[in-house]
Amino acid sequence: MRIRHGAHAQRAVTAVLVAAALSLSLTACGGGDGGSDGSEGSDKKNTGAATTPRQPGQPDEGEGTTEPQSEEPLAVIDGSNGFQFTIRSAVRDAGGFLTVSGALKNNASKQQIAPIQWNGQESHVKKTGPSLGGMTLVDKSDKKRYYVLRDTDGYPLTTTGLSALDAGQSVDFFAQFPAPPKGTESVDVQIPLMPSASIEIS
Repeated sequence: MRIRHGAHAQRAVTAVLVAAALSLSLTACGGGDGGSDGSEGSDKKNTGAATTPRQPGQPDEGEGTTEPQSEEPLAVIDGSNGFQFTIRSAVRDAGGFLTVSGALKNNASKQQIAPIQWNGQESHVKKTGPSLGGMTLVDKSDKKRYYVLRDTDGYPLTTTGLSALDAGQSVDFFAQFPAPPKGTESVDVQIPLMPSASIEIS
């Protein structure tokens, strides 16, 4: 009986020790999971900080630079008067028009007044004030000359109000013409007092 009782007691002690060991083991695992969750949460926080949404105006990594890419101009027209025309585009639209656009710059070392010859020779166009109404396009293949379009009031469909340009000042301009036939791929730009230049149209 004593032996059996001792065996039972020993078994009970062993069972208690095993249960305690298992309890400690589970607690340690639970703590490890919590620590793991905490470290994962920390890692997630760090990852979130590294991939925070870009602020307004901040370029995306895949977007590259935000600086506008410079395109080769169709033509640069330098006049002996110090003015320079840079033709950037000549585009047809669905309405049957051709719009020429670019920039006018005063390369002289002093302020200059836009020549009145740029206004054109038509009396009703002259009344509209300084403009580029005298600009024309020449299609050599069809031997046709195209003039700046006018609205119903006689105003030219081009940049108006051109007056004095300071030294180094540059202003954008446009001029709208009837579109040449689709087979015409290039025309000559002619501006009074400036050399002519050939440009491709699209």
